[in-house]
Amino acid sequence: MVELLKANPLLLLFVVSALGFAIGKIRFKGGSLGVAAVLFVGLATGALDPDMSLPDIVFKLGLAIFVYTVGMSNGPGFFASFQNDGARNILFGVGITVLPAALALATLFLFQFDAANTVGIFAGVSTNTAALASVLDVFRGRGDPQLLANATVGYSISYPIAVLGYIAAIGIARRLFKVDYNAEAEQLSKDYPTEQDLTNITIRVTNEAVTHTPLRDLRRQHNWDVVFARFRPVGTERTMLSNWDTQFEIGDLVKVVGNKHAIISIAEIMGEQADDFVVGEDETYQIKRLFVSNPDVAGKSIAALDLGQNYSAIVTRVGRGDIDLLAKGETVLELGDRVRVLARRKDIPELSEVFGDSYHNLSQINLFSFGLGMALGLLVGLIPISITDNISFNLGFAGGPLIVALILGTLRRTGPIVWALPYSANHTLRQIGLIFLLAAVGISSGGAFWETLAQGGAWPIALAALIIVLVSSFGALAFGYKVLKIPFTILTGMLAIQPAVLGYALDRARNNLPMVGYSLMLPVSIITKVVVAQLMAIFL
Repeated sequence: MVELLKANPLLLLFVVSALGFAIGKIRFKGGSLGVAAVLFVGLATGALDPDMSLPDIVFKLGLAIFVYTVGMSNGPGFFASFQNDGARNILFGVGITVLPAALALATLFLFQFDAANTVGIFAGVSTNTAALASVLDVFRGRGDPQLLANATVGYSISYPIAVLGYIAAIGIARRLFKVDYNAEAEQLSKDYPTEQDLTNITIRVTNEAVTHTPLRDLRRQHNWDVVFARFRPVGTERTMLSNWDTQFEIGDLVKVVGNKHAIISIAEIMGEQADDFVVGEDETYQIKRLFVSNPDVAGKSIAALDLGQNYSAIVTRVGRGDIDLLAKGETVLELGDRVRVLARRKDIPELSEVFGDSYHNLSQINLFSFGLGMALGLLVGLIPISITDNISFNLGFAGGPLIVALILGTLRRTGPIVWALPYSANHTLRQIGLIFLLAAVGISSGGAFWETLAQGGAWPIALAALIIVLVSSFGALAFGYKVLKIPFTILTGMLAIQPAVLGYALDRARNNLPMVGYSLMLPVSIITKVVVAQLMAIFL
């Protein structure tokens, strides 16, 4: 079997990928390794024979695709994080990345690790595969396979220690700080609604103060962040669509879509909650879910489509991935979004053409924009950057595509070129790229990994990783909670940039507030860790 795998690299790739993916699905105490299990299967397979390897192009292809898709999906969030509390979030994100990097450098002298081990340990305690990828890209340029092996060993041993360490730190800190998750969720319910799914209610207007006033003025006066959909004037069975000029009368029935807390508050102001009224088959209007598959719509805001003027239509929700977003005028549509439209029945076919509404088109990747974006990223990665007369580096297969993808993902489109990938396509490509990358790294480093274990070299690495994780995690939790006054539930999400740790935080909080912190910190964390890891690899 070993000889068969050695002679057939393509077979080897997919055997390791399949086994790793299957093992990664196994859940233990609410968590799992996920795709990272491919790395450990690769390490075990590579240890069977030192000549076991994959072609170099597998690593480079996987690396480039992985970081490009990560940048493409996180670009808008990364640049948006500069707004509101952006300065605080960015500085905090940089701080909780630099601290473990500084601690990793300290362990280099304390345990006498080599530079590659140290950088690998940092990537491992950061639980960041993109950081490992950027490090391996730098080391490959030096032509020394031992550097790759040592970095991978450091990462492989540190990664599971980090996951367990972060989980323990969150649990212990919660007890030390005596955090009441329920009380915190109640205090934050207005600014950070804990319910992810949107809902809707029907309101009967009974308050004279909200009548004879255009809806745009009511929204401005009360700062209502909801969608007013259809309404039924008092004394009629006729359904109408609301617009900015709509004025309600006493007894009108109004359908409102939004977060539960927000719409209940609006019901108390406007009147009372009433039984729902539905759009019947014989009515003028119809509710329809349409898929955004038209490239001409992708990258445009809902307001720019002017649906109310052109079609007397309202978009109430936008489904993206596994969540529903409240449709606002400034909401930018992406390929793969599912929009819930309320429109006249006769306009539905034309609206279907506007949005595309095609499963087939969603399954296709625009190879022109994808290939052009990847090519631009690879070209940027080749540009030499000089620090001094004797020190220069380039961004390589990781940094170049990542930076270009962040920019293009934020732009979304340039004239007729749509850079953004459909959500499902982006996720699929990212998984493929990551699996190729981890399989190649694991197989090539398997021998060195098991040799380190056999010689007892794993214990110093594990101890160093544990020290780094506990000091940095407790430091981040204490500083964020006590000094910056970040709510603990949100803070756990900011620290949990790993699926198993995030799952633990969500399970303990029993609400979605950790996801708020996770979403705020993810773009900053990924970019900062990649940059710091690459700088460590270059200068150590």
